[in-house]
This record gives sequence, structure tokens and C-alpha cells, in this order.
Amino acid sequence: MPRIYLYDIAHGRSGDKGDTSNVCVFARKPEYYDIILREATPENLKNYFGDMVKGDITRYEVASLNGMNFVMHHALGGGATMSLRLDSLGKSMGSAVMRMKINVSKEELESLLESGVKLMPFEDPYAEEK
Repeated sequence: MPRIYLYDIAHGRSGDKGDTSNVCVFARKPEYYDIILREATPENLKNYFGDMVKGDITRYEVASLNGMNFVMHHALGGGATMSLRLDSLGKSMGSAVMRMKINVSKEELESLLESGVKLMPFEDPYAEEK
């Protein structure tokens, strides 16, 4: 199954409050929303971040904006005043989410490319995961 970066079909913003990070993900076009909804699940994000996010991840859907907000608890090593992480404020969490690979069918990939999606340079959707 082909895999693309979430960035190819979405954009986002991120922020924080204490040890909680939030990431908003918006479809670049309304027709991409269902793919993002299917692939960008709290479970997939939890697997993607592994031990970096120690708490629950909650997704709040905003279908009228073709977007969603993820709230990740215990995601910043204690927060700005407690963490030894380079980015203790969570500003780069949105970029990290955009680098998550998502599954698309061959038909979806063809449709995305026909709709004008530009894959990231050197991106091979058919490359095997290592």
C-alpha cells in the first residue's frame, strides 16, 4: 500500500499549555479530509510518538473546517520549566505530526496526484518502511 506524508495533504499548527501539547491538522482541500480522518487517529499518533507522549491523545473533529485538534497529555517532559527537551514548549509538534506517514490506496494516490498534490522531494510512496 502506498504511503505519503501527512504534509502532502494537510497543514497544521501547534501549541502548548504546561505539559500538554495541541496540534491542529487541516486538510489542504476538502476532499482530503476523509483520508486524514481515517489515518490521523489518536492511536496512530500514539504509535508514531511512542514514549514521547506519555498520556492520552484526544482528537476533536471540526468537520466544518475540514480539520481536527489533537490534545496530547504528558507530551512535553513536564513542560517548559521542568523539561530538558530541546523543544519543551511543543512548537515543533505540529511539524512532527506532518512528517507522519499515512496509508493511501493506489486509487487514492492517483486521485491525489491528479488533484495537484505535490509529493515531498525524493518521496517514494511505494518504498518499503525500514
